[in-house]
Amino acid sequence: MNFTVSQLGTALDQALREAIDNKTKPRGSLGALERVALQVGRIQRSLSPRFNHPTLLVFAADHGAAKAGLSAYPQDVTWQMVENYLAGGAGVNVFARQNGLAVKVIDAGVAHDFGARPKLIDAKISPTGTRNYLDEAAMTREQCAAAIESAAEIVRELAASGCNLLAVGEMGIGNTASAALLTHVFTGAPLDACVGRGTGLDDAGLARKRERLAQAVARARLPANVDALDALAEFGGFEIAMMTGALLAGAEGRMTLLIDGFIASSALLAAARIAPAIRDYCVFCHCSAEPGHREQLRALGGEPLLDLGLRLGEGTGAALAYPLVCSALALLNEMASFASANVSKNIR
Repeated sequence: MNFTVSQLGTALDQALREAIDNKTKPRGSLGALERVALQVGRIQRSLSPRFNHPTLLVFAADHGAAKAGLSAYPQDVTWQMVENYLAGGAGVNVFARQNGLAVKVIDAGVAHDFGARPKLIDAKISPTGTRNYLDEAAMTREQCAAAIESAAEIVRELAASGCNLLAVGEMGIGNTASAALLTHVFTGAPLDACVGRGTGLDDAGLARKRERLAQAVARARLPANVDALDALAEFGGFEIAMMTGALLAGAEGRMTLLIDGFIASSALLAAARIAPAIRDYCVFCHCSAEPGHREQLRALGGEPLLDLGLRLGEGTGAALAYPLVCSALALLNEMASFASANVSKNIR
């Protein structure tokens, strides 16, 4: 994929900067909101950007390694939480509903038969989830490519319907372990710096998680410059691979991408290895309490809007940050200029 929104020095870029700087405020006084307004204006190639049909996709899948004591919760919680999403009762449902984001739930590979459900998109890659990466690759390269393409097609359909803002979230017991492995591989950060407590492991559980993930790294022996699909196939989940495809297709469709926390950012690391320019489309919504997220943000150059100590996933951080992103557009579209308000500018 070949795309970029870098337009430094162009007429549009200069016009956007001038429009923001000439609002009735000291230059730069609205901080990150000014940065986001400039970014979204570049993405949409417009001095008056608007969001249409904002959508949050929640991808769910099971992990073969989850039964190795990597989580404080049993694997059945994955399908049980999918039912919760479909019923509208999860944290992401509440915040998305509050802030005007549509939520769509995708079965990427949950080890459960949901049957035909009107609110569930069946994109299941495997009926049993991934394999146990402690012993072998989590998926084949072909499965990984199929997951990426399946999600990309979902996003292309959204783009065709007019959607121009996309957030991605996830559910999959054990997926903080996958995200930690991917973060270690893609950023080069020490594995221990990438591994956190996930669903709330105690000290003994955290030590066990670190030990077993080190075993997985030793088994796979991936090179530092590993291809993104090979890394995802070794350690990823189907939901992470699908988020990767969704983000790539979103950027290809010139969508603003709201990046959630640790799991979503592991997918972005993979997407950025495939297409580095994707970062121009990304608004980093929050800084997760998972320690590995800081390693991800450093590698991606992300400046998060919020730091609330969140570690739920699901896309909750993106849903909470969305009103701030809307405020950035309101700044650009609705705030008076010095000239229109007959207010004197700084003479210096």
